[in-house]
Amino acid sequence: MSFSGPRPWRAALSVLAASAALLLSSCTPAPQAPAPGAAAPSPSAAQAQEQALSWGPSRQHFDDAAAAVADMSLAQKAGQVMVAFYAGTDPAPQLQAIEELHLGGSIIMGDNVPKSADGTVDVEAMKSVNESLQRALSAGRSWPGIISVDQEGGLVARLGAPLTEWPAPMTYGAAGSAEVSRESMRALATELAALGFTMDHAPTADLTIGEQDPTIGARSLGSSPSAGAQLAPLLAGFEAAGVMPSVKHFPGHGSVTTDSHLALPVQKASLARLKKRDWVPFRDAIAAGAPVVMMGHIAVEALDPGMPSSLSAASYRQLRGLGFEGVAVTDALNMGAIESTYPGGQAAPMALRAGADLLLMPADPYAAHAAVVAAVKDGSLPEERLDEAATRVVALQLWQASLAGGVSLDEVGAHQEESKAASAAALTVLTGQCSGDQLDGALTIQGTDPRHVQRLTEAARARGLQLGGGPVVTLLDGAATAAGDTAADIAVALDGPWALADADAGLKAALYGDTPAAFEALLDYLTGQAPAPGKLPATVGDYSIGTGCSTGNRPE
Repeated sequence: MSFSGPRPWRAALSVLAASAALLLSSCTPAPQAPAPGAAAPSPSAAQAQEQALSWGPSRQHFDDAAAAVADMSLAQKAGQVMVAFYAGTDPAPQLQAIEELHLGGSIIMGDNVPKSADGTVDVEAMKSVNESLQRALSAGRSWPGIISVDQEGGLVARLGAPLTEWPAPMTYGAAGSAEVSRESMRALATELAALGFTMDHAPTADLTIGEQDPTIGARSLGSSPSAGAQLAPLLAGFEAAGVMPSVKHFPGHGSVTTDSHLALPVQKASLARLKKRDWVPFRDAIAAGAPVVMMGHIAVEALDPGMPSSLSAASYRQLRGLGFEGVAVTDALNMGAIESTYPGGQAAPMALRAGADLLLMPADPYAAHAAVVAAVKDGSLPEERLDEAATRVVALQLWQASLAGGVSLDEVGAHQEESKAASAAALTVLTGQCSGDQLDGALTIQGTDPRHVQRLTEAARARGLQLGGGPVVTLLDGAATAAGDTAADIAVALDGPWALADADAGLKAALYGDTPAAFEALLDYLTGQAPAPGKLPATVGDYSIGTGCSTGNRPE
């Protein structure tokens, strides 16, 4: 599948809801004369460029969406802006809800994934479920519905083997390679497309503060605003596969110390601080043409004290102020930060009124749908606002359909090389030698997670390495590992790198993943077959951002 690349060529058009029909007014730059010796663009190419919106769809997609929404009933519009979830592996209740509520989409969670006898994903059954959902979602419509999933890589992956396993997203911040970022997401998204998914709630643009961050950690690209440079190629990879990415979680979940799945985090930083740090990656993603941005459940004291951003008009204004014109989706509305305070569907019209376009996972979709309809009827939710939201969602899916192509199930699990390439490019050495054979044919493996020990053991055996004797390699399972409790020659952090701060080892390496491919990349380095080119994307104790063999920024 060809790579369309980052999208700086898109004209920056402003989508304004000037009427119930949402007429679009655009401000396109004056045409530029071709450079001397350069061929003039063909009329069709020039026309396509002029009509491309800043977030992906063409003006025609948007106009067609506005016309479709104008023909919808209130009940249909209320459903169109909702992506619901269901329990268990039987989609029958969801199919009924799609029909009765006119839902715009469905999300697949871990308990929805059908399994084979060996516990792996039954890919044929998963594809069949998604096809049944899509038939129901697109019935009577000229656009597909949204079928989404959380598939970030690392700890957040609803779909396991036989799909390709991917390392934690921090891998891409450590690698700092546009090619690695783009090809990894293209490969990941291609497998999702083969199963019938149209949207992935990734990548994460949150900047982590490290061990005090209970939610994001290695799901983040790093701690520095410069990490946002990888978002453009990550988004391009999704687009190349015809799957819509959903950049999350504005206004930034990595710098708060409460998990919004459980309660409402409070962001106490000033707006100046947020604009200088947390919002820089989101601005980078928007400049690269992000089609969807997820609004987190975080109360920003400087904007709207006590109010989750997902329900705060002030927060949506800040997002739009960064130049975002695409679909604003809420984080899951069944999370503790929302449901504990706004139960019974009442958050749905609140989010739409504040500026959301798409409601993700209301705890009770029937109650949420009824609340939206009632809010429009009593005037507390202007119907023009609902029209605007529904139009953006339909335009997004019309565009997604134009990008999607037939993808075979043969793609599922076929990207081990890309996964290994990502881990190899990210491998970061904080202390110890940067090259050469460090095992001399033998190693002793230890760690607290038997699964990790088994995976590295199998990889070592396959290479003919002796197990027992040689350097002691300790596998550290994230920041919570008591790294100093066990002496080691080589300490390897498998998720976040923070456990390395206190590790007692001569060689400290961050791998950012525990996949079979990641362990292969580790052994390539330890046996002297490959370098360790990664750069530390977050501060780890006394080790600063940028530490790594490729920079020479390493303590002696």
